[in-house]
Amino acid sequence: MVDKKLKYYEGIGGRKVSTARVRIYLGETISVINGKAGKEFFSDTQLLKNSMKPLEILKLGKKFGVSVIVSGGGVTGQSEAIRLGLSRALIKYNPTFRPELKKAGFLTRDSRRVERKKFFLIKARKAPQYSKR
Repeated sequence: MVDKKLKYYEGIGGRKVSTARVRIYLGETISVINGKAGKEFFSDTQLLKNSMKPLEILKLGKKFGVSVIVSGGGVTGQSEAIRLGLSRALIKYNPTFRPELKKAGFLTRDSRRVERKKFFLIKARKAPQYSKR
C-alpha cells in the first residue's frame, strides 16, 4: 500500500484560526517548523511533544522527517493544527494507521472557536451588573 515513488506525503490541519501544512519525508529525521528547529519554534517542550504525538503513538519517531508551514492563531492552536496535519499525512502514507490515530482522537478537527461579543454585553455572555433601584 505504501507508494515509495512519492517524495513526500502532505496533510493539512487546522485549529481555531491556525492552519498547518505538514509534509513527511521518508528516511530523514530532521523536523522543521517555519524554517526553524522544533525546539526553537515552540519555547515550551510540551507543545512540541503534543504536535509530534502521532509519530510517538505509532512508534515512527526516527523514520520520518517533518516539514511544517504553520500560520495564524496562538502557539497552542498551532500545535494542535500540526498534530492534525501530521496525522492526515501519516494516513496518506499508510491507511492502516487510521484505527490507532482515530482511537487517540487525532483525526477529529476541534471545531470550538471563540464566541462573538454581543451588543449590550461586556463579553460574549457577561452582562453588566443588574441593579433593581
